[in-house]
Amino acid sequence: MRNDKSPHILNAASNLLGLCFVVLTSLKFLKLSERTYIDETVTVALVFFMLSCILSFLSIRGNIKQGGRTEAVADYLFLGGMIVLFITAMLIIFKIMV
Repeated sequence: MRNDKSPHILNAASNLLGLCFVVLTSLKFLKLSERTYIDETVTVALVFFMLSCILSFLSIRGNIKQGGRTEAVADYLFLGGMIVLFITAMLIIFKIMV
């Protein structure tokens, strides 16, 4: 039963990690504003997704004895990244609307 979610977590987290890089680069490139909460929340989500990718990869590789625990932590980090990304989307929407 171990490693059944890890490939899915790795795939989704790596895709969302790329999305975070695109959003962060777009904010810097377009210079919408100097320094905002959007930059900071995207960076937090980026770190969560990166850690989730690393832990799910290690869980798949089986180099850690307790792969189930590693998979669970990767799962929670992925969920945290999704929540932070949701908050970021709300901040972007409110910034555009106001």
